[in-house]
Amino acid sequence: MDKITGLNILLVDDEPHILRSLSRALRSDQYHIHTAEGGPAALEILANESIDVVVTDKNMPEMTGNELLAIIAEQYPDTIRIMLTAFTEQAALIDAINQGKVWGYMQKPWDNDNLRITIEQALQTKMLIAERNMLRASLKRYKREHRSQFQRFIGGSLAMQVVYKCIDKAAPSRANVFITGPSGTGKELAAEAIHNLSPRHNNELVCINCAAIPSELMESEIFGHIKGAFSGATNNRDGAATLADGGTLFLDEIGEMDMALQAKILRFIQTGTFQRVGSGKVEKVDVRFVCATNRNPLEAIEQQLLREDLFYRLNVIAIDMPALSDRDEDPLQIALFYLNKFSEMENKLFVGFSKRAEQLILNYAWPGNVRQLENLIHSAVVMSDGPMVSEETLMQQLHLKPSEELFKPKDKSSANAIPTNGAAPSMSTATPDASNIVPLSEVERFAIEQALLVCDDNVVKAAGLLEVSPSTLYRKIQKWEP
Repeated sequence: MDKITGLNILLVDDEPHILRSLSRALRSDQYHIHTAEGGPAALEILANESIDVVVTDKNMPEMTGNELLAIIAEQYPDTIRIMLTAFTEQAALIDAINQGKVWGYMQKPWDNDNLRITIEQALQTKMLIAERNMLRASLKRYKREHRSQFQRFIGGSLAMQVVYKCIDKAAPSRANVFITGPSGTGKELAAEAIHNLSPRHNNELVCINCAAIPSELMESEIFGHIKGAFSGATNNRDGAATLADGGTLFLDEIGEMDMALQAKILRFIQTGTFQRVGSGKVEKVDVRFVCATNRNPLEAIEQQLLREDLFYRLNVIAIDMPALSDRDEDPLQIALFYLNKFSEMENKLFVGFSKRAEQLILNYAWPGNVRQLENLIHSAVVMSDGPMVSEETLMQQLHLKPSEELFKPKDKSSANAIPTNGAAPSMSTATPDASNIVPLSEVERFAIEQALLVCDDNVVKAAGLLEVSPSTLYRKIQKWEP
C-alpha cells in the first residue's frame, strides 16, 4: 500500500510516556504528529488544526475516550476516530463502534507494525471519504446546473445547456440579443425566457414577426401612427415601441424587414427615440431589443437583406438555437411532453410510444424541428386510439415508406473507431472496394480533431472552420467521451 504523507494525526493520552512511544512509532512515516494529554487539550488542537486521524486512550481522568470521540464525531465527522483499549474493554468499544463514534481500535500493548498499518488504513479511509464528498458535491452541482427543463424549454442535451447558460447570463443585462437558428427551434421561447428572467419582466414583452406583416404596414406596427396618417388610419394608434416601453421588443425574422425601415430601427436603437407615422413629434422610450433570424446573418448582409450596422448594433449577445437533430435524446422527451398535452386536450388516453416509435423519433432528421415534432404528435393523437403510439402511425404522418427504416437504432460503436496513430482515414481515389471504404464517423471525427488541433481546442473557432454550430461540435465531442 502506498504511503500517504503530509496528513495530521492527533494522539491523545494522559500518560506522557505513551504519547512519546506512539509518536516515535509514527514519526518515521513523515506524518504531522500532534499530541494532547487529555480530552480538553485535544479539543483545543482540533479547533485550530485540520486533523485527519485521532488516536485516543479510552480511560482518562478529565474526559474519557468515549466522551472525546463522541464530541469529535458530532463536530468533526470526517475525522477518523481510533480508540486505544485493553482486551477487557472490547464489549464497550463495540457498542461505541455501533453508535458511529469509533472507526476502529487498537489493543494495548500495541505492535508498532500493526499500529502503522492501522493508521495507513485509517488515512486511506479518510481519502475515500474526501473523494466521496467531492463526488457528492459534483453530483449536486451537476444536477443544479444540468437542467432538463428551463422556462418553457424541454430538454437536457448539452446543446441546450449552452443555450440555458447564455440566457441566464444575458437576461439580467441591458445588452441587446441576437438569436439565430433554423425555423421551429424556439427562438421566440428564448426571447420570452430572456424577458422573464430580466429586471423588465413586470413590463411588456412585445413580439413582432417581420415576415408576417406587409412592409407597408410594418412601420406603423412598430412606431404607431396618428389619425389621418394614411388611408384607413381613423384613430391614433400605439405601436410596439410604445407598448414595450420599460420592457422588451422582440423582432423575429428581422432579415425580412424592408431596408429603409431597418435604417429607422437603427436610429431608434441608437437614440431611444422615434416618430409615429404622420407625426412630427419625437417620443422617447426605454426598450430592450431581442431580434432573431433563421438566415445566416452574414449571408443576409452579403445579399443586402440585413444592414451590417444594424446587425452589429443588435448582436451584442449572440445565441444560436440548435436544430432538434443536434439535441441528443431531447426529441423523445419533447414528444412525451406533447403526447401528455394533446392526450388531455383531445380527451384520449395515451401512455407512451412503442420501442420502434421511440427509435424513429430519435433518428428522424426533423427538418421542421420542434414545431414539426409538436404537430406530428398532435396529429398522431387525433388519428389513433392508443394507448401506445406505434411506429406505423408516425411513419404514416411523416409520409415515410416502410423501406425508409429511419427508426433503426443508431450504431454508436463506430464513434470510437478513429485511428489512434493520428493518421487521416484513408480516402483513396482508386476504385473502391470493401477494404478501403472508411466509416463516415471516422472521417467526421478526424476532421473535428484536426480542427480542434488547429484552433488550440477552441470549440467555437473549430466550429467556424467546420461550418457547423458550436452546439453540434459539443454534442459530438460528448459522445466520444468514455
